[in-house]
Amino acid sequence: MPRAVGPGGTIVGMSSLPRPALAVIGGSGFYDFFDNDADHVEVDTPYGAPSAPVAIGEVEGRAVAFLPRHGKQHEFAPHTLPYQANMWALRSLGVRRVFAPCAVGSLRADWGPGTVAVPDQLVDRTSGRPQTYFDGGGIHVSFADPYCDDLRAAAVKSAGDLRVEESGTMVVVQGPRFSTRAESRWFAGQGWDLVNMTGHPEAVLARELEMCYAAVALVTDLDAGLEEGDGVHAVDVFAEFKKNLGPFKELMRRAVTAVDGDGTCERCRVHAGVALPFELP
Repeated sequence: MPRAVGPGGTIVGMSSLPRPALAVIGGSGFYDFFDNDADHVEVDTPYGAPSAPVAIGEVEGRAVAFLPRHGKQHEFAPHTLPYQANMWALRSLGVRRVFAPCAVGSLRADWGPGTVAVPDQLVDRTSGRPQTYFDGGGIHVSFADPYCDDLRAAAVKSAGDLRVEESGTMVVVQGPRFSTRAESRWFAGQGWDLVNMTGHPEAVLARELEMCYAAVALVTDLDAGLEEGDGVHAVDVFAEFKKNLGPFKELMRRAVTAVDGDGTCERCRVHAGVALPFELP
């Protein structure tokens, strides 16, 4: 059962909290979202605890949930993240629409650091990660278009002065290492635009729970195959993300307010006419 902890550490009843229909999942370097006080909710799920207690606050009068993907202190590496618990926890709190800001490497020389990309396609190159809630029952969800068009449009509309690319393909690698030059050139040669370590299975788990989901990617580096030198270094990635974090957070705040409606869009409702082995939270 969810347990709410107030800003001062006091226990508050869940009934006294707003029920957030929208959520933001913060990526590397994006560990908080609200300027004002927020309540923090500890959620138990059938898949264990999420990365951190879920913060619930307001953006322009709209209730929003925030979850730091890697934990408050970046405790979780990409391949150890509790993806199933994270998405289940958000759904159980009432969330139906999720923005997923993340750091990415660019596979294109013309998409340099500081570029914001809102991908429309995903390629999974991970391995060994639990990527479904349905281990039986013949449940197969539509995933041809992995991201919600409504949320993507809201993110693009909210870019302000940031350079934004309105589409693109993001390849998700296992990590935690960065790509070799050969891998990077291979990815680029396939026509893919961005490389990331956390976008899968997050996106498909959101779809299985019938939540709208959109990745909003901040380019922090050119991947190893695109430039000379000694490759990508984590310290440089974090520094670039930190430099752009303020404007990137403002983009996300504007995007939250730009979303029209609180419910799941028609495309992301994938279980119509299907008998599920359990009720969605």
